[in-house]
Amino acid sequence: MNLRRYLATLSTGRLILWCYFIWWAVVFVRYFDPSIRLWLTSLGLSGIIGIALYISTAGSGTTKVKLDFWQTFRLFLMPFCVSSFAALVKGKEFILIFSPKAEEILLAVGLCAALCIIVFALKKMEIE
Repeated sequence: MNLRRYLATLSTGRLILWCYFIWWAVVFVRYFDPSIRLWLTSLGLSGIIGIALYISTAGSGTTKVKLDFWQTFRLFLMPFCVSSFAALVKGKEFILIFSPKAEEILLAVGLCAALCIIVFALKKMEIE
């Protein structure tokens, strides 16, 4: 599947997840910390929490659910992003997930808005 087709068929839920990832990526780029301990801790938490999430979604009910690769990948990616985000912004005066620097907030919001505009434009082109 090419990128244009992928974006044109992107669900609202996945678009929101991409915006979350963009927000994390802006923080990652602006506040990168090369500490191996930070990244190993994030990987460890990702593994532990990802397994728990997988069990709770795919294997704990009366009916087994088959998750595809990307669904499973996201179950592990989200805890990694959350734990690394928290470690990267610690002591940086963030309020919840918001940087104290307006330009960083505007950058993240602008990138998310740009993605949304592209997706909605491609969806409109698909309809016509």
